[in-house]
Amino acid sequence: MALSESVVKKVLLSYTYVAIWIFLSFSVIVYNKYILDRKLYNWPFPISLTMIHMSFCSFLAYLLVKVFKVVELPSTMTRDLYLKSVVPIGALYSLSLWFSNSTYIYLSVSFIQMLKALMPVAVYSIGVLFKKDSFKSDTMVNMLSISFGVAIAAYGEAKFDSFGVMLQLLAVAFEATRLVMIQILLNSRGINLNPITSLYYVAPCCLVFLCFPWLVMEYPLLRDTSSFHLDFVIFGTNSLCAFALNLAVFLLVGKTSALTMNVAGVVKDWLLIAFSWSVIKDTVTPINLFGYGLAFLGVAYYNHSKLQALKAAEAQKKVQQADEEAGRLLEEKEGEGTGKKTETHD
Repeated sequence: MALSESVVKKVLLSYTYVAIWIFLSFSVIVYNKYILDRKLYNWPFPISLTMIHMSFCSFLAYLLVKVFKVVELPSTMTRDLYLKSVVPIGALYSLSLWFSNSTYIYLSVSFIQMLKALMPVAVYSIGVLFKKDSFKSDTMVNMLSISFGVAIAAYGEAKFDSFGVMLQLLAVAFEATRLVMIQILLNSRGINLNPITSLYYVAPCCLVFLCFPWLVMEYPLLRDTSSFHLDFVIFGTNSLCAFALNLAVFLLVGKTSALTMNVAGVVKDWLLIAFSWSVIKDTVTPINLFGYGLAFLGVAYYNHSKLQALKAAEAQKKVQQADEEAGRLLEEKEGEGTGKKTETHD
């Protein structure tokens, strides 16, 4: 009975983390849309909003790491490694956030989620390009089916904006490159950053990179709009949601698995499409849903294949360990046997 209770507690805890992550992820997306959309809060400055988030995240990550010592920094991180590994990742992250936040000005929340279904396609393609993934024709067919589904969804989009679509595709490409670069530049060197240490290193770097486009594109406009005063309640709660989302990712990946996160992501996307249609009153057409449904099936199959491959690799590892253990025991027994033989000869 005690065992079943602990299992139930574990399952309930996992569901709680998933629910928190879905709620925060949902909130950040809808909140960003609200702030940036010209028909809502009407503050169309995506670089400024991203910089506010990064400043807030840098400050809180510094407190958690240096003052409260909630997590430890990896001892292997040197200045040289920071410049060669973290800085390029920070540059890619700043571009990914800038472009993805910019799309809220041009596209509906539901259509943005549909376009984000291309993420596995981008990660796999860039992984193959950088030789982190091996090319497999069946996986490529799967990727083409996802792309085909997204293309149908785009064809059925009522308020299609080609500039907005280009921004979202660039955001997906930069984010996918960042994920592959984390594997190449950090994980391969034995450095695994959790979301808090990741923010501690990457957020300040991201902030510096965003300063350049901000000074050219948004600062002159903000300077001329003298009537604008920073609403601390709106931007404070928005930044807090963005930081809390990173903490939730830390909890979700740490206490559950990456697959749980993928499944939670799918649930969140469908909820956002429903919310976008019912509350924000965005137009969601049947062609939209049919296309996204196809893409969704492709992504689900891809995640399933990845899980099977992981399970197979784990099983292979266990067999290998068992073989090694058996070989070692056999050697020990043989050693003992020869020892006894020499004793009898003596």
